[in-house]
Amino acid sequence: MKVLFLNTSEQTGGAAVAAGRIMRALREKGVEARMLVRDRSTSDPHVLSLTPSWRLRRNFLWERLVIWGANRFSRRNLFAVDIANAGTDVTRRPEFREADVIHLHWINQGYLSLHSLERIFRSGKPVVWTMHDMWPATSLCHHARECTAFHTECHACPFLGEHRLPVDLARRVFRRKAALYRGAPLSFVTCSRWLREQASRSALLQEKEITAIPNPIDPAAFRPQDKAAARKHWGTLLPGGQRLILFGACRFTDKRKGIDYFIDSCRILARRRPEWAGKVGIALFGQGDGQQLAREIPYPVYPLGQLRSGEEMALAYNAADLFVTPSLEENLPNTIMEAMACGLPCAGFRIGGIPEMIDHKRNGFLADYKSAEDLAAGMDYILGAANYEELSRAAIDKVARCYDPARIAEEYLQVYRRALAQTQL
Repeated sequence: MKVLFLNTSEQTGGAAVAAGRIMRALREKGVEARMLVRDRSTSDPHVLSLTPSWRLRRNFLWERLVIWGANRFSRRNLFAVDIANAGTDVTRRPEFREADVIHLHWINQGYLSLHSLERIFRSGKPVVWTMHDMWPATSLCHHARECTAFHTECHACPFLGEHRLPVDLARRVFRRKAALYRGAPLSFVTCSRWLREQASRSALLQEKEITAIPNPIDPAAFRPQDKAAARKHWGTLLPGGQRLILFGACRFTDKRKGIDYFIDSCRILARRRPEWAGKVGIALFGQGDGQQLAREIPYPVYPLGQLRSGEEMALAYNAADLFVTPSLEENLPNTIMEAMACGLPCAGFRIGGIPEMIDHKRNGFLADYKSAEDLAAGMDYILGAANYEELSRAAIDKVARCYDPARIAEEYLQVYRRALAQTQL
């Protein structure tokens, strides 16, 4: 079986990382899986890229320009929505013609347009679309938050603010997607049961197969290592004698990643545990101003910068005692899976797919949504746990049971076989 993955980037973003892991898991099963991306960053022979051109840049800029205008020339939420009005025709590529199954992942920001999708669907090849967020089930947004308009028909998108345009952009794109999906050889996979539930409520997907399959872990990269050795790797960046709380994201200053709640929870923890002064520190990764964060919380902050490889991420997890992920919007975070695979208990809000990963007080702590007080209680619970080693072992066991690449590859094979059977009827 030949499968072609389509994703905007090879490595940037959680969807890219997950798509690469799924592709490699399938190849281990004997599937001829390859990935076609716009932005290639390695020399992996199984990853192909579009030829760089001014048209690719134009696609990205044109989409942002239209969104900017629809939002009354405000940059607010400029990247919270995508309208897919410009993209690339991949159906003429030889790897597309050779494929038995087309597997879509995250295809936004000028890679594939709605017209590109129409060409793919018209090819007659079965299409499987892994949803890494809500965009395939909504008109414009990647995370609908409290909005439920996609249950019937998106209109007057709250991410575009109040506007009086002659054309409702959200309604227009929603209807265009509805027409595209109707009768298309298309089935969906969600990375969490939570997202499957959300997708099943969308008016766009009422007649489509939706299967929940979690993302796999890379067990060779993410595994327990000696904590002292992991800290030694970072040299003077990390101390040897403190309990370390790990916090970070691709851009940790992004409000959606919950930095404000993290700051508040650290302040609450410091008041609750004054005896921990000088004994707790914050290891920080990602883009952002670490010095600004250090001025706002009562613990020393140790910036590790951007971690660009699985090996670096694994060393950061193994050097820490707790991973905190106060994200306000999540599907199935790779970071929680990776941390747990390294034996690192996690604390996060009870949101999205996180409750499917963290078992409360068994391998981590689930805090009430947007409660810095409860998140601080979780940090206290894990750092002060007499059964810390139990929590750590339970985290490792959970990942081994639920995110095994071989099992997940077999589940995708079942989806492919059903999709192929449907197109051959």
